[in-house]
Amino acid sequence: MKVTSRRRFSSASAAALSSPSMPPPPSFSLTPAQDTISHLCAQGRFGDAIALLSRQCRLLPAAHRPLDLPSSACRVAAAAAASGRPLDLLLSNRLLDLLAKCGVLPEARRLFDSMPHRDLCSWNTLIGGYSSCGDLDEVRRLFDRMPSRDHFSWSTIISGHSRHGRPREALGLYRRMQSEGSGKHSNFGNKFTASSALAATTAIRCLRHGKEIHCHIIRMGFDADAVVWSALSDMYAKCGSIDSARHVFDRTFDRDVVSWTAMIGRYFDGGRREEGFELFSDMLSAGVRPNEFTFAGVLDTLSELAMEGPGRQVHGRMMRAGYDPFSFSASALVHMYSKCGNIDSARAVFEEMPKPDLVSWTSMVSGYAQNGHPKKAIRYFELMLQSETRPDHIAFVGVLSACTHAGLVDKGLEIFHSIKDEHGMEHTADHYACVVDLLSRAGRFEEAEEIMDKMPMKPDKFLWASLLGGCRIHKNVRLGEQAAEALFEIEPENAATYVTLANIYASAGLWDEVEKVRKTMDRRRVVKRPGSSWIEVKRRVHVFLVGDKSHPRTEDIHAQLEKLYKRTKEEGYVPDTEFVLHDVEDEQKEESLAYHSERLAVAFGIIATPQGTPVKVFKNLRICGDCHTAFKFFSRITQRVIIVRDSSRFHHFEEGSCSCGDYW
Repeated sequence: MKVTSRRRFSSASAAALSSPSMPPPPSFSLTPAQDTISHLCAQGRFGDAIALLSRQCRLLPAAHRPLDLPSSACRVAAAAAASGRPLDLLLSNRLLDLLAKCGVLPEARRLFDSMPHRDLCSWNTLIGGYSSCGDLDEVRRLFDRMPSRDHFSWSTIISGHSRHGRPREALGLYRRMQSEGSGKHSNFGNKFTASSALAATTAIRCLRHGKEIHCHIIRMGFDADAVVWSALSDMYAKCGSIDSARHVFDRTFDRDVVSWTAMIGRYFDGGRREEGFELFSDMLSAGVRPNEFTFAGVLDTLSELAMEGPGRQVHGRMMRAGYDPFSFSASALVHMYSKCGNIDSARAVFEEMPKPDLVSWTSMVSGYAQNGHPKKAIRYFELMLQSETRPDHIAFVGVLSACTHAGLVDKGLEIFHSIKDEHGMEHTADHYACVVDLLSRAGRFEEAEEIMDKMPMKPDKFLWASLLGGCRIHKNVRLGEQAAEALFEIEPENAATYVTLANIYASAGLWDEVEKVRKTMDRRRVVKRPGSSWIEVKRRVHVFLVGDKSHPRTEDIHAQLEKLYKRTKEEGYVPDTEFVLHDVEDEQKEESLAYHSERLAVAFGIIATPQGTPVKVFKNLRICGDCHTAFKFFSRITQRVIIVRDSSRFHHFEEGSCSCGDYW
């Protein structure tokens, strides 16, 4: 029978129901009028009324059920109690189940207590209702009163404790179940209790308990079930034993796309990305078609690594598979291109989406911000608001970052204040860090301090680091020292704070203070993170360190740099030796700047790639200021687009200028 949610009872139908000569069959409308239930109850047809409401409860998700469903269920229960004719056990259990699923537990409990006879189904139904709403104390009291228990009883109480944040009690109940079931012909445990116990073990990250449950699963013969194998693999991975998780995965029968996707995700979550990519390749070779979860997981990992080449290959496979532009895998694709600095491809995918979601809008805003297009970032943020997509705190971080890197102070402050005044949201610590970064980069330190004084929360390390960065730009020694001292308290092991403070001192010519910072680092055994840059050429990644001579083409690289330096000096380039901390002669400082890791990588890119193709380099730290100036000259001399992704943003150098407008 086809059920339609738009069907209604007419007045003729109601009249027919009251006619004694033509008793109607029970209606299967999904939205019955209130008087329909009343008519059925008045005629003592409680079974039909319960069947009608149960069908609604079963066929419709909770969010789409009629609002009067719980009250209708309660009216049936009240009418049955007032009739003086107790319902039989079957109908009582059906009504009890209906009340429990509607969430009217007080009425369900009254019915349960009034039942002259109860069976195992009665107890399990009420326990299930209390478990669903999280009243575990009442679940436990009822469970301990049960005259007998079955698989469902144990599964319900164990899964309830596991789902509602009481995993240790869930494991205790699982052991009790095993103890009470020992010595009998059949154990209480089944695949559902085993899966719930594994979820509890995963929650407390206890590998020893997980192995015990694994042994029990094998003894009870549940090891052929796909759900149990998936829970086992998940437990091992989250308890830190990814190799055991892979062993379980390899032994799983009939592995489907869900199993493959979960195992690939476990590798990514565990930081073993290469193995995750290899397994993704194996999945394709096995003829298993990826779903949107698979694509999204792979793309997110490629985004973190800024690996555009493999990302394009995944995009191609998605096109061949006919991916859904409404799906979140499309959003992951936009995010991947954005994080890889290819904002044109990100926009192309974005424009194909019929209704972009918040993630896609945020990716576009952040992508334009990080690639030196602040006005476009703000424009997309405004378009997002016009589309009635409600921004979250991450979207505001993206647009505030655009204002920060472009020096749009007034616009940034306007957006910052709109978060609370127009959108009714509370400012987060990230929002405060952005606005302090905005003001300190512009040298407006008094306003930055005023905002910090009014913050409802304690400044975190990101805010202090933002302030310290602004002090480095404007050589503000006083505030720089204050920010550095706060950071020393929060994370004394972070070498970046010491280096930035030393830079501030060096730019002010305070060489004695620079030496003190060095000695403090030595005393605290703080080691500066070495700067490294890398470039991918012909699917091979080439990594460079400062002054690196280990590359096979070192001589060619140095020769190319010498050639470029000669041309740049002819065109007016003067090395900015302020970026060298050592108190030495300028000639030595120039030599120190000449072989920074990013310069070596760019020089290699110029000689190793065809003329006219962009040179894209990545660096783990912030780009050196003098390298930034040099690359503008390099781009004009070589007629090449040079792209450098440092720790915070992309710099696109073309025809002697940078996309950041030298405000970074």
